[in-house]
This record gives sequence, structure tokens and C-alpha cells, in this order.
Amino acid sequence: MEREQLADFLRRRREAIRPGEVGLADGPRRRTAGLRREEVAQLAGMSVDYIVRLEQGRSSQPSTQLLASLARALRLTDDETSHLFHLAGHQPPPSEGVAQLARAGLVRLLHLLEGASGMVISDLGQVLAQNRTSLLLSGNHMDLAGDRRYLLWRWFTEPGNRGTHPRENQEHHSRQLVADLRATFGRRPGDPEVTGLVQRLAARSSDFRRLWDEHEVAVRRADRKTLLHPRVGPLLMDCETLVTPDLRQQLLVLTPADDESRERMDLLRVLGVEEFPSGLPTSRR
Repeated sequence: MEREQLADFLRRRREAIRPGEVGLADGPRRRTAGLRREEVAQLAGMSVDYIVRLEQGRSSQPSTQLLASLARALRLTDDETSHLFHLAGHQPPPSEGVAQLARAGLVRLLHLLEGASGMVISDLGQVLAQNRTSLLLSGNHMDLAGDRRYLLWRWFTEPGNRGTHPRENQEHHSRQLVADLRATFGRRPGDPEVTGLVQRLAARSSDFRRLWDEHEVAVRRADRKTLLHPRVGPLLMDCETLVTPDLRQQLLVLTPADDESRERMDLLRVLGVEEFPSGLPTSRR
């Protein structure tokens, strides 16, 4: 572990990020252009004291989980993430692991989408980053562990998570999810992450098995969905998807499709965040 180099790298990356890039206001009393330590701690889900010790070269060796959180908080590129892991004395995550960290450019774009709900999603349906409107619309999907971090898993194994879609639309949405997973399965032949998820879903859900056996394949780029929000009611949303060149990550943007939905989204932003279930399902395309 290269403590001094790690400390220097973390300080310089923190100081290089403007608050607006991570959805924070500059504020009138900010003395530097970069992030404060407490802001990095909040974004990474760790204590300010630990951030201070890392930047002073006094910390114990950080775990790979902590490094991944720091990489997300500091919006590191794939190369910078690998460098971070090397400095901390760990092997960088394999290509599929790096793909589970939201790309820095997508995250910056995410926070420029004022008034729209935006999230970065892996090709297996793991939510990697969300902006404030997305959190208001669908809850926090980023802090889930195990198979629950996959949208498909929650949709097919936890029936209560289907409540944000009208009953008459649920079959259509199920088919979309499975057809998209089929496309990923074809692009990543033999990948244990993909095959493992398919096997576990097939073992848990007869509904998933039925649709998987139909072998429908479709990568959808745009769609219109009705979402049922527990606080403001039904929302008709247009869904647009931008994908990275390797198709491993997607930026999903949801915008109101009519005036009534736009007014309800405005109301939701005024109401702000209150307690509601973590990982509430949202429309994916």
C-alpha cells in the first residue's frame, strides 16, 4: 500500500471536482473549487474522520468496497479507478467489476438533467447512480446488496415491488425486462455474472422461467410508461435510453409526457424526500 501516493491522489481528485458535477450547490462561503471532505464522506457513505486519515496517510488499508465507494464519489474514470486500487494494495476489479462503477461522464450528464429523472444502470439492471429527481420518483436503488441490487430480481421475486406499474401493464414490462436480459446474455456468453443471475431467477420465479423460455430478444431505446407514485399518483413518463459504446452502461432519462404529469412532478420536487421504501421499482425503458 502506497499511503503517501494514495493520500496525494485522493486529495487532488477531491480538489478537482466542482460541486455542481455531483449535484451540490457552490454556496457563498466555499473557499475552494473542489469538494469538502465532509461532502466526499457523505457521497461515499463513510465517516469524515476516515477521509481525513486517508488524505493524511494515516489510515489502515481500505477495503475494496470502500475503494469502490470512493471511486463513485470522486467520479473516477476506469483508469483512475485501477490506479486507486493499485495504490491501496489491491488488484483492480475485473472489467465486469469496473462496469459496476458509473462512468464519470454519465454521472456528470446525470446531474445536468434538471427537471428530469435520470439514473445510470448496468446492462444487468443494477442502478449505479441517480440524480435527485430520480430519488424522489423511485427511491434509492443504490444501497441494495446481493441479488436485490438487480431491478429484475426485485421485479420477479418480490411481488410487492410491482406496485408502481398498473396491473394491466405488468406483463408487458416483464417481457421487456426479460428480452433485454436475453440480449445481454447473448453479448456476454459464458459470463458467470450473467449466467448466475439467470439461473437464480429461474430457480425462484416461474414467471421468469416462462418468459425466458420464449426467447424474445429486444433492446429498447425509447418507451412510454405509466408509473404509480404513492405520493402524487399516476405519472405518464417518456423513457429515453442512452448507452455507452460497449453497451455495458445506460443512462435512463424519464420526463413527463403530458401537462398533468409535469404538474405532479413539480409537486413531488416541492414535497422533497420523505421516508419511503428503499429500492422502490422504477420503469426501465
